[in-house]
Amino acid sequence: MSGTASTLEPLFSFVTSSYAALETNFFKIPGSAVVARYVKSSHQNDPGRTLLEVILIIFAVRTLLQSRTRADHSGKHFIQFNEQEIDDLVDEWSPEPLAQPLSAQEKADLASVPVIVGPTGPKPKLSTGKTVTNLASYNFAGLAGNSVIKERAIDTLRKYGLGSCGPPGFYGTQDVHIQLEKDIADFLGTEAAIIYSQAFSTISSVIPAFCKRGDVIVADRGVNFAIQKGLQISRCTVRWYDHNDMESLEQVLESVEKERRKKKGPLTRRFIVTEGIFDHDGAMSDLPKLVELKEKYKYRLILDESVSFGSIGRTGRGLTELYNVPASQVDMLVGSIANGLSSCGGFCAGSSVVVNHQRINGTSFVFSAAMPAMLSVAASEGINILRSTPSILSTLHDNVRAVRAVLDRVDCIAIPSHPASAIIHLTIRWPAPATLQAPPAGASPGKPSNPLSVLPRDAPQFDVELEERLLQDVVDEALAQGVLVTRARRLRGQELVEARPSVRLAVSAALTRKECEKAANVVKTAFVKVLGKRR
Repeated sequence: MSGTASTLEPLFSFVTSSYAALETNFFKIPGSAVVARYVKSSHQNDPGRTLLEVILIIFAVRTLLQSRTRADHSGKHFIQFNEQEIDDLVDEWSPEPLAQPLSAQEKADLASVPVIVGPTGPKPKLSTGKTVTNLASYNFAGLAGNSVIKERAIDTLRKYGLGSCGPPGFYGTQDVHIQLEKDIADFLGTEAAIIYSQAFSTISSVIPAFCKRGDVIVADRGVNFAIQKGLQISRCTVRWYDHNDMESLEQVLESVEKERRKKKGPLTRRFIVTEGIFDHDGAMSDLPKLVELKEKYKYRLILDESVSFGSIGRTGRGLTELYNVPASQVDMLVGSIANGLSSCGGFCAGSSVVVNHQRINGTSFVFSAAMPAMLSVAASEGINILRSTPSILSTLHDNVRAVRAVLDRVDCIAIPSHPASAIIHLTIRWPAPATLQAPPAGASPGKPSNPLSVLPRDAPQFDVELEERLLQDVVDEALAQGVLVTRARRLRGQELVEARPSVRLAVSAALTRKECEKAANVVKTAFVKVLGKRR
């Protein structure tokens, strides 16, 4: 027995010294004392738990050491196919379609689009050979087809050629582009202006050029699709106020400041984004009130005048001229050269700092080819005509009043557009709430909408498919009587708020007052005829 003990004594001594060395090194590790106390306490209270933890640790170590990428070469987890079976499976497979097939209504919509042969103007000729009165094109000042503009454009085409062959920042800028920017800034009364080659991309580039993650944007719920895209790209914190409701806007501005103080958040850049005349319904913003609120709550104002520029004010300068508000009080004034001057592209006017920043950070400006030189010259010439011939806008406003005088008295038509708007939206006014749903029981009409949600409180409900079908019948009936109008086109399912279906009229100064009255009466008759069949 003593011989066995003497034989194992070196082993015990080695184990003891090893344990002592391990213990010494273990306690040199930061936090080891806490682990030791936990293990000791746990073992004293529940020895079985210690055994379970040891087993779990061993299992975890084994799992980590085991190869997770080792392939199973045995093939027992795979189904073996022969060559014929593989070929059959490949033949049977069909990929998912990139898009769903067009519905019957969508096919009918595409087939109903008229094709104009020759120039677009107040009396275009269609591919059917029929000449019609045009209340569909954005030709507010009647500049499309203007002989002076055409001559200047032809001269420019001969001198400069057709395309710019490059973005403005990459050898695409020409002297006529610089001249157009100066003309726009001088016309509006701002320090500078920048032009974009695509109208839709203008506002969707301006917003993300200044508004970044962490900034706050307070936007109207009725803004157009291009603004919606700009808001999404910017990744800002967006708060919404009720459509064209200045009281709702002020409530949202107050709530944003209260939220910041409550969370003790930092001061960030803050913007109000809205339209001058809303493309969706023709409503007009109260610019003096917008300026008052943006100065009171220290916001910057981004105003999209894509519809109002070239159609509102004594000389077409837009809301700043109509309300006698200096353009310098609008931080970023965005407009459409395509709509207002019958050319192409858009612009953003403001301070030199605002404009120069976009030359480096405006995505559409940096990456899209500059507009053709002849279209820049055409736009500059259009500004000269508006400046020197204010009677054009007087004629336009008289024509708008003439059309409204006819349509305002029709029982089956509701007009949400402002009386001065050159675009007039016509929606169906139902004699009974057949397609409209009443607000939910117990709802308080005075309670404000949630600024976190783009959807308004107690939004009106309507049958989109039914109303669009009826309005298309109105459009077809008017076309049969020689008047070209259109349904307001929407990207259903893509816009944040579904706009109500409407027929959209675009009044032009190129038509006489009698022609406008006659066309309005045709539209009135078409509404009465189509909706009369429903009653």
